[in-house]
Amino acid sequence: MKIILIALSSFLAFGLSAQQDSLFEFFEADNETHRIELNEHYDDKESSPLEKKDRKKFKELPFFPLNMRYRIEAQWIRTPDEEAFEMATSTDRKPLYIKYAEVHFTLDSIPCKLNVYQNINLVKKEGYEDYLFLPFKDFTNGERSYGGGRYLDLHIPEGDTIVLDFNKAYNPYCAYNHKYSCPIVPEENQLDIPIEAGIHDGIIKK
Repeated sequence: MKIILIALSSFLAFGLSAQQDSLFEFFEADNETHRIELNEHYDDKESSPLEKKDRKKFKELPFFPLNMRYRIEAQWIRTPDEEAFEMATSTDRKPLYIKYAEVHFTLDSIPCKLNVYQNINLVKKEGYEDYLFLPFKDFTNGERSYGGGRYLDLHIPEGDTIVLDFNKAYNPYCAYNHKYSCPIVPEENQLDIPIEAGIHDGIIKK
């Protein structure tokens, strides 16, 4: 019986290890694809937010090293019946958003909460029906990342959890070109921890 239990324990440990390896491989491949696509977007003269002089010298965006601890399964709490509000931007433009949900998670033993928003007009466009917007600030801003905070793009989940992969955090276009009008991160979306993941500053590699 003891031998059987040891064998079973080893089998379960092997299965868990294989599952973790598989998840990490997916995580790496998914983020590699994301970074390639983002760099291609910034290098494309038709879609790039970069000024012409910067795009000509552009090679790639600067990222923190990939870190799976910043891929977090968060609790998803829908907040129905919220009223639309005008979100402040870097210009006089004030697009209409609603607070769509809250995400709750723990990082470095610190409980965290962020609000997730939905753009009232964007959601009416084909292909954006389930698109959500998560702007946030953290303790890296102004030192190791863009001072104005960063963004995450999300989609409405099916259950009561959602994966937040901060390795995909990106800068507002305003970090590169002042002609853009970018949402300002609401005060309630300030995290009291550093998020050392995603794009790490507003300077492109040339």
